[in-house]
Amino acid sequence: MKWLLIFWAAPVGLLFSWYFLSANDMSFGIFMLTREAHDLVFNLYGSILGIDPALLPPMVLRAIVVDSLFVFALIAFRQRRRIWSWWKARQGADINDSLSNAP
Repeated sequence: MKWLLIFWAAPVGLLFSWYFLSANDMSFGIFMLTREAHDLVFNLYGSILGIDPALLPPMVLRAIVVDSLFVFALIAFRQRRRIWSWWKARQGADINDSLSNAP
């Protein structure tokens, strides 16, 4: 399960860090982090897909959100017994706390 998170989080983290650095032109002397490269990449993808390049960042964000929900749903499905026992213990603790605090 940790490998799934690593292989999911690493590309997402790299994409977000590249996007943030290149959108704000924090290049540190690296061409791929310049605003020029940022615009070039989005213009290229926009022309390949036949859409306005300004529409791509929200589409990528939406895709990452959907993929993230899928990954977390998979993790929750695999850990469902542990989550269910935690939920039952929590509900029992809440009931016991409310009964012990009764006047």
